[in-house]
Amino acid sequence: MADLFTFENFANLGVLLFLQAVLGFDNLLYISIESKRAPAEQQQSVRRNAILIAIGLRIVLLFLMVNLLETFTEPLFTLEPGGVIEGKFNFSVIVFLLGGAFIMYTAVKEIGHMMAIEDLSHDVEAKEPKTAAQVIAMLVLMNLVFSFDSILSALAITEVFPVLALAIVGSGLAMLLLADRVSEFLQRNRKYEVLGLFILLIVGVVLLGEGGEEAHMKLFGYAIEAMSKSTFYFSIVVLVLVDVIQGRYQAKLQAQRALAAGKTRA
Repeated sequence: MADLFTFENFANLGVLLFLQAVLGFDNLLYISIESKRAPAEQQQSVRRNAILIAIGLRIVLLFLMVNLLETFTEPLFTLEPGGVIEGKFNFSVIVFLLGGAFIMYTAVKEIGHMMAIEDLSHDVEAKEPKTAAQVIAMLVLMNLVFSFDSILSALAITEVFPVLALAIVGSGLAMLLLADRVSEFLQRNRKYEVLGLFILLIVGVVLLGEGGEEAHMKLFGYAIEAMSKSTFYFSIVVLVLVDVIQGRYQAKLQAQRALAAGKTRA
């Protein structure tokens, strides 16, 4: 027990908490967007229950990955060179590929829905209704997909299970505190929903790239490479800046048009 309370473990815990906070942003965004599919009066409890269940399952997943890491990384099947797709596929690769594809599908579907809807005040009713249990199950499942990336990154820092578990609990508690606030912010500022969906779209691309690189996958002879974390965060910053600048520019244009219309009537 004394070996647990060392400077190295405390330093690693600090790094892991920061890492979990950074990597958990996309997870929090997905929770905020997907929870809107639940009945309005249950959305807050859906987010809370999904995060609590996910924390427990993340710790179970962490325990399995610490003790069975070779099983997760051992190839399940191989697609030989010469075909459209080639590579060595293990369990974690399949999770990354399926998770990334599903997140991209969700983002594209939601963007298409927002473009097709005529009355934005009734867009929630126009969506396919889901029960609270269905939404919780989807949030927990996708939380575990996001967990693979964060846990694999954490294992590169330390393999001390209590430290890793504390980082998971800490990040889960942070999500509990922020989930409602993020959801309320998106509800008050509907224009940022599109920005959030495009961020999720990039997240899906990142997961596909990570899975493809880990599998040494080639598509039509071209190697799939993962997007670097610095490139990912730079893309997010650019998206946010473009959205903010465009919003201010649109406000100036509307003000000028309103002023010109007033002068014309005068």
